[in-house]
Amino acid sequence: MNRVVRGSDGREWTIKASLEWSNPIAAEEFEHDVNGGATPAVVMGGVLLFLVVLFVVWTPEDVYVPPWLILLLIVAVLFFPVRWVLHRPWTITAATPGDHDENPPETWVGVVRGFYDVRKEVSEVARHIELYAEPDMNGSLQPVE
Repeated sequence: MNRVVRGSDGREWTIKASLEWSNPIAAEEFEHDVNGGATPAVVMGGVLLFLVVLFVVWTPEDVYVPPWLILLLIVAVLFFPVRWVLHRPWTITAATPGDHDENPPETWVGVVRGFYDVRKEVSEVARHIELYAEPDMNGSLQPVE
């Protein structure tokens, strides 16, 4: 998700939001962050899919399976992966190369969780840049050196 915004001082800012597939680790959290990777989730998803297929294959011919039950099984299988994707952290970066006058290049970075929150935050950052020539210091983005 990319967006180009012109600030009130004339500088052009590029706002980028990118999905993080792993949780960003802060320096103070390094000792406490133990991640088993994606293997357990893939194995459990495979087991659940296998059991659903086994349930469908072993159903006798004379048993009527209502379509809503099949739909319910599909929703049950897809619920957690879709929820996982929608709640991943996104890194938002607002950067400007500066101009030839007195404004140096700037980069602001922040992390936001959730797809809808990211869209809202990108819109707020863009609006703040248009009005005040830089992102909100009290917002989720912070300047990087």
